Amino acid sequence: MNIKKGDNVIVLSGSDKGKTGIVQRVYPKRELVVVEGINVHKKHKKPTQSTPEGSILDIYAPIHVSNVALIDPKTKKATRVHMGVDKNGNKVRLAKSGENLDK
Repeated sequence: MNIKKGDNVIVLSGSDKGKTGIVQRVYPKRELVVVEGINVHKKHKKPTQSTPEGSILDIYAPIHVSNVALIDPKTKKATRVHMGVDKNGNKVRLAKSGENLDK
C-alpha cells in the first residue's frame, strides 16, 4: 500500500467523490484508510451520569484504499505512485511527475 498517515489524498468514488483530506489512520491488513472529513457518520451517545444530556458525535469511518489517490504536490491532481531512489540511496515514493512524496 502506497498511502501513509499524513498524506494528502483525493476521493475517486463514492458519495464524497472529489473531496480532499489528510489521512488520519491506515489499516494495511484490511486495506482501509481513515481520511479527515470523508465518510462522516453520526454516533448517538446515551446520557450517563457524567454527561446527563447525551451527545451526537461525528465519526470518521474507514474507506477502501482503492477509492482514494494521492495528490501530486506539483500539479495538485490525483497521481499514481512509483518507487525510486533519492540522492542518498534511500527508497522514496515518487509521483508520476517525478515529485518526491516523502518530504
